[in-house]
Amino acid sequence: MNASKLTLLGGKRLAVALAAAVAVATGVATMSASAAAPLTVAAALSAQDGRSATVAGYIVGQPTATNTVIKSGFTGDTAIAIADSAAESSTSRMLYVQVTAAYRSAFGLQSNPGLMGRQVTVTGTLTAYFSHGGLKDPTAMSLSGGGSTPTPAPSTSTGPYDPTYYANALGKTGPALRTALHNIIKVQTKITYAQVWEGLKATDQDPNNANNVILIYSGRSQSKTTNGGGVNDWNREHVWAQSHGDFGTATGPGTDLHHLRPEDVTVNSTRGNKDFDLGGSAVGEAPGNYTDTDSWEPRNAVKGDVARMLMYMAIRYEGEDGWPNLELNNSTSNGSVPYIGKLSVLLQWNQQDPPDTFEKRRNQVIYANWQGNRNPFIDHPEWAGAIWG
Repeated sequence: MNASKLTLLGGKRLAVALAAAVAVATGVATMSASAAAPLTVAAALSAQDGRSATVAGYIVGQPTATNTVIKSGFTGDTAIAIADSAAESSTSRMLYVQVTAAYRSAFGLQSNPGLMGRQVTVTGTLTAYFSHGGLKDPTAMSLSGGGSTPTPAPSTSTGPYDPTYYANALGKTGPALRTALHNIIKVQTKITYAQVWEGLKATDQDPNNANNVILIYSGRSQSKTTNGGGVNDWNREHVWAQSHGDFGTATGPGTDLHHLRPEDVTVNSTRGNKDFDLGGSAVGEAPGNYTDTDSWEPRNAVKGDVARMLMYMAIRYEGEDGWPNLELNNSTSNGSVPYIGKLSVLLQWNQQDPPDTFEKRRNQVIYANWQGNRNPFIDHPEWAGAIWG
């Protein structure tokens, strides 16, 4: 073999060796990048820029408001607070983590109070939750620090929610169905009256204009930013009037998004605390609505919505939690007692105006992003007749 062939062969061997070295180096770099350490809670709180990130921290409680994290007596499985120290007590150093339906059975604190103090690693979107530094829409959650790593079972649902949500109610009727539904929907994250503003901007968003909300009685599409107390502003309408049980706006029935809707200030005032029935005089600022001295008839497009909201309230609030036992009856003179009518008319409206896309979406948004519970009469309108029929 001559010298030139030896030189060529040596060059080829050198090139192969160099290529292998580059591949190894590149692989190491890739592995290092993919194995990058998760963010600390402090770093995640500083970022909040809408990007996806993995964060590690210790579970220190359940957030229920911007500055409130409870450490026992957990009320829901929809959120956890994590911190860089398991002993952290300041909410300013906690990250609020949304726990979506797929992860609630494994990471919700009401179902798993023993998770307190455990270290968890979560991948999600760095964005505010409960108007506080947060991590939302998780794509991965696991326990770290030598613990087990629960993973959610694949969903077999063909609908918008976990098919096991109503498992304990299926096949029941009458009082048994009522009790089962109450026990299911009472598990919720409670929000403050101030948070209701932001909640309604999400739940009642105009599907054709993301900058607006739809007013329930008026049917008007109005800018989200015009909420307040002015004549043409929109405010928070309690479909189950506050005075029917005297629950006010403290966290509880007074802040439950399932019966709160945006409405024009003056129309809201005109409705007042009247029960619901047919008839009366036309409401000028809300075409299709009618009112008299003791009742309010909403426009046809939301008659069923109103009925199902009231049915939800009657099942959710059964005299527990320190709140009154709300009930439906056939009166339109209920005043300040914890009753609302007229039940016979509401049952008609439930059949006349079945749940539409807007109402179903609203139910899902409340469930997935705010309270973690559903209105069963939107998912199963037939249950109204099974309970009150």
